[in-house]
Amino acid sequence: MPLALLALAIGAFGIGTTEFVVMGLLPQIGDSFGVSVPTAGLLVTGYALGVVAGAPLMTVLGTRIPRKRMLMLLMGLFIVGNTVSALAPAFGVMLVGRIVASMAHGAFFGIGSVVAADLVAPQKKAGAIAMMFTGLTVANVVGVPLGTLVGQHLGWRATFLFIAGLGVIGLIGVARLVPDQSRSAEVRLRHELAVLRNPQVLLAMAMTVLGFGGVFAAITYVAPMMTGVAGFADGSVTWLMALFGLGMVVGNLVGGRYADRSLMRMLYVALGALAVVLALFTVTAHDKVAATVTVFLIGALGFATVPPLQKRVLDQAAGAPTLASALNIGAFNLGNALAAWVGGLVISAGLGYTAPNWVGAAFAVAALGLAVLSSALERRTARAAEEADAEAETDAAGAAGSDRLAGSSLFA
Repeated sequence: MPLALLALAIGAFGIGTTEFVVMGLLPQIGDSFGVSVPTAGLLVTGYALGVVAGAPLMTVLGTRIPRKRMLMLLMGLFIVGNTVSALAPAFGVMLVGRIVASMAHGAFFGIGSVVAADLVAPQKKAGAIAMMFTGLTVANVVGVPLGTLVGQHLGWRATFLFIAGLGVIGLIGVARLVPDQSRSAEVRLRHELAVLRNPQVLLAMAMTVLGFGGVFAAITYVAPMMTGVAGFADGSVTWLMALFGLGMVVGNLVGGRYADRSLMRMLYVALGALAVVLALFTVTAHDKVAATVTVFLIGALGFATVPPLQKRVLDQAAGAPTLASALNIGAFNLGNALAAWVGGLVISAGLGYTAPNWVGAAFAVAALGLAVLSSALERRTARAAEEADAEAETDAAGAAGSDRLAGSSLFA
């Protein structure tokens, strides 16, 4: 494994920690600034929207900057954003800090995916992408609980200073370990924008929105589901979320390994199984043991789709992958926000805390349908190209035969 992948994983670990740790600190932050928990929840919403907007914006701004230098600048932005959050004198200032930090998120994973894929042989690209995303998944198992623990004992400001410190380590790692990659004609804005006209790129992004969105439809409401339906104590939610994070780690590694062997088959299996498990969660949520197993499986199957989906975008946007890769990271967050919103609607409609699981299953089925459609279009395009080549060869052979006949006539 190239050490550069470790540096990228460390950066991903810091980003994953700052994205999710705030959820466990909202009451403390709200009390500190004198705002309600729902108002403090804007720190989560603001971050997600910042990722969606920041992914294309920061990538476009960095099209003329070598990838290594851009990764370093993004880590610097991440450090600044978390430092502002830690030292914020007012809630509005902290919200700004969160948005600043989020602006680095999508572009770092987008550009980092391209860099990671370029570090290894073609048959290992999905595994390399998965290795970088391991930092994000491990953050949910180690970084978020550790950050929450720091916040509970030393105050939430210490948590964000701790995260800024992780950013410093990530910055040093990128500077020391990631090789320079020469900027080529690939990294030109018009080329980056042109690939967005490719239907396969758009289909891959739509799969991302729906596939991982299905996970968040259920997981966003896992706390009331586990305490109000399964009968867990409030304190059990922490270890249940850690178990979900562990599932993400396993699924990420498995997805990366098998996507290098057969990418679309991996997507079919993961999305199909995810749809089934989410549908079953409406039943298993009523039993503690079954619910625990299901939470792990949702994490594993959900994140098993991430490396193949990210590589699918890179493959289809091979001529100019940077912007498409970053936009796909924004698509993950867009799916999270959309699915969480729809899940909230069905709960508000009085359908119960398990109703979002049906929403998640529907999202996963829709993503699977798009995967099948994408493959069918790809096969049709390949057949059309083969037929065109065969026709061209036939025409060329016919023309050559005519030339030989004409030559023979001249000497007759």
